[in-house]
Amino acid sequence: MSRTAPYDFTGTRAVVTGSGGGIGAAVVDLLVARGAEVVGADVAGARRPPAAAEAVVADLATSEGRDALAASAGPCDYLVLAHGIVRPKPITETSEDDWDAILGVNAKSFYFLCQRFGPLLRDGGAIVLLSSVSARSAASQEQSVYCASKAAVSSIARSFAYAYAPRGIRVNAVLPGIVDTPMQEAFLAAAAASRGTTPDALHEARLRLVPLGRTSPPAELAETVVWLLSPAAGYLTGQQIAADGGLTMF
Repeated sequence: MSRTAPYDFTGTRAVVTGSGGGIGAAVVDLLVARGAEVVGADVAGARRPPAAAEAVVADLATSEGRDALAASAGPCDYLVLAHGIVRPKPITETSEDDWDAILGVNAKSFYFLCQRFGPLLRDGGAIVLLSSVSARSAASQEQSVYCASKAAVSSIARSFAYAYAPRGIRVNAVLPGIVDTPMQEAFLAAAAASRGTTPDALHEARLRLVPLGRTSPPAELAETVVWLLSPAAGYLTGQQIAADGGLTMF
């Protein structure tokens, strides 16, 4: 896949999950803008990706949904897994159903999508998995299962990086910090209620922990994801890139 410019994706095909909102939608927008053919996948009821992208409705927590996405995508160069769920609850109130649902969407589907797309990815391609700084920190007790699922994603990235390296396929994980998405808003509302405070007060308290002192818009995270897909990151695989404003520094 030789190209004259590292950020020119003309002539390539990418698959992006979680394309209905947040980081996934921003990645679709950026890849389309830079010339790629994009297949955007999300669950029923989610916002459709831009008209320039092909839309697939699928429940990726099921094997049938994953097979449907693979059939629609066909041979491709890039896979970005940006879908996920969170059920914010105090750790003492978390149920087995919460565990099964969150791990099923956030970890199991990632593993088996990486497996399913192995034969479809062209040699020299790339995969980016959206993990989270929650993989490194247990500070948000209302996200204990989410934290576990994201730690699994980081491990999955390493495993497939080894598996696909002989074909020149790179696999990396991005660990976002506080990003301005609907999921972030849902977490703030639930966590604030659990702690007896307000979403605004909780938000300000969390920002004080971020050295850069701000959140990130999804478009900024998309730039990091697309950079990892590009030849500019051609010697990176099996890595965890924390795009979190300095919240974690290791």
